[in-house]
Amino acid sequence: MSKTKNVDVLVIGAGPTGLGAAKRLNQLNSKSWVIVDSNDTPGGLASTDTTPEGFLYDVGGHVIFSHYLYFDDVIHEALPEKDDWYEHQRISYVRFDEKWVPYPFQNNIAALSKEEQARCLESLLDAALEARARSPADKPKNFDEWNLRNVGIRLTEIFMRPYNFKVWAVPTTMMNATWLGERVAAPDVKLLTRNAILNKIAGNWGPNATFKFPARDGTGGIWKAVSKTLPKEKQLYGPGSAVVKIDTDKKIAKLQDGSEIQYETLISTMAVDQFAKVADDSTLEKMCKPLFYSSTNVVGFGIRGARPQRIGDKCWLYFVQDDCPFYRATIFSNYSPFNQPSADVKLPTKFLANGQPAASKDPQPGPYWSIMLEVSESSFKPVNHETILQDCMKAMIATDLLDEDDEIVSTYVRRFDHGYPTPSLERDGALNEIEPYLRGKDILSRGRFGSWKYEVGNQDHSFMLGVEAVDAVVSGGVELTLFYPDFVNKRKNVERRLK
Repeated sequence: MSKTKNVDVLVIGAGPTGLGAAKRLNQLNSKSWVIVDSNDTPGGLASTDTTPEGFLYDVGGHVIFSHYLYFDDVIHEALPEKDDWYEHQRISYVRFDEKWVPYPFQNNIAALSKEEQARCLESLLDAALEARARSPADKPKNFDEWNLRNVGIRLTEIFMRPYNFKVWAVPTTMMNATWLGERVAAPDVKLLTRNAILNKIAGNWGPNATFKFPARDGTGGIWKAVSKTLPKEKQLYGPGSAVVKIDTDKKIAKLQDGSEIQYETLISTMAVDQFAKVADDSTLEKMCKPLFYSSTNVVGFGIRGARPQRIGDKCWLYFVQDDCPFYRATIFSNYSPFNQPSADVKLPTKFLANGQPAASKDPQPGPYWSIMLEVSESSFKPVNHETILQDCMKAMIATDLLDEDDEIVSTYVRRFDHGYPTPSLERDGALNEIEPYLRGKDILSRGRFGSWKYEVGNQDHSFMLGVEAVDAVVSGGVELTLFYPDFVNKRKNVERRLK
């Protein structure tokens, strides 16, 4: 006979959203609760892997910046010491036409050739003149139209279309324009013209112009630290804690180990399309069919030697053209000296960057540095998994990230099926059905793929989706992050503090 546990609130998934819910439940202390996760450690899509050689790689490019004082309080409580963190000024570039253009590309056309600057400015002016005659009620029908209206045809052709296809793995014509907010910079035509004439580069833009990164254990270390501030007995981890079946009528979740959890309210951070299958809910499965997502392949390389001067203090780099499979490269060793082995650790060379064997297989000391690449994948953009490592190495040489004789001492490849929740044209209509349907069953589906809203999919957003879900359950609070993403992205939320 299976063992049944009774709680007021069951939280599925111990990523940022699930831990946000658990943190708020523990703080309010008005409901019994438990959080379950099939992984051995917390973190979810914000976790960190370590290779056998000692190189760390996050599950994609993650940095810490915040729109919320509550989030700041929780992170500070978990990692309170000054030496727990490194703080960085973002140094980011776009690789275009064999040069490095400062990010955001559309704000820095002054770095392009004079001929290309003229083409971009001409189409930007055309777009600005067309906008003057357009009714405010005339909203762009899709992301591609938003690009044409805001940056003009030339920048759309040479950057916005090809780059966003590399990221999202779907054409921009299939994406809506409601998700943009602070994610995409709309250029100031006057400022761009002035900068082009003066040959001046624009300053840093966006909420992550300055960001923090944990000194040790990568991004995943943040969430391990947060989980340690919660009662251990209310957290269930490991394969045995995987939720294999949910009876949404009886409000019972069955775990892999055979135990059951009876709940009053369920906060699920599972991908909502996968939740539908676990719940065996054909109605929900039908509602989820319009939702689209891309997969992410994370590829890492540990390299022996001093970091090249041309790499310097760069944080992450974007790649728009088709001379490489990856859309972003993160110089992960620049985030923390503890993201790679110390120089006295001796490691053998696996092979050279050009694929040739090393002159010696004997272990040698460092120093070491590392690169983390992201390659998107979908039915529109397939990936050859058998050759992805070799393809990325060739591309790194072609794009001046590596030299042919660089010594590769460690490699890492991991595919994440649910990588990016695509803001497709059909997304909002589907979510407008899914959310109230599940709420009617006392289920709040929240998180990067639970809510399926990329515009509030950063770590701070995801955490607060869990916090605000609990406030909605306990006191009927308004979920600002879920329902008013533009509001939370435009101001620092001061409505709640941890203490």
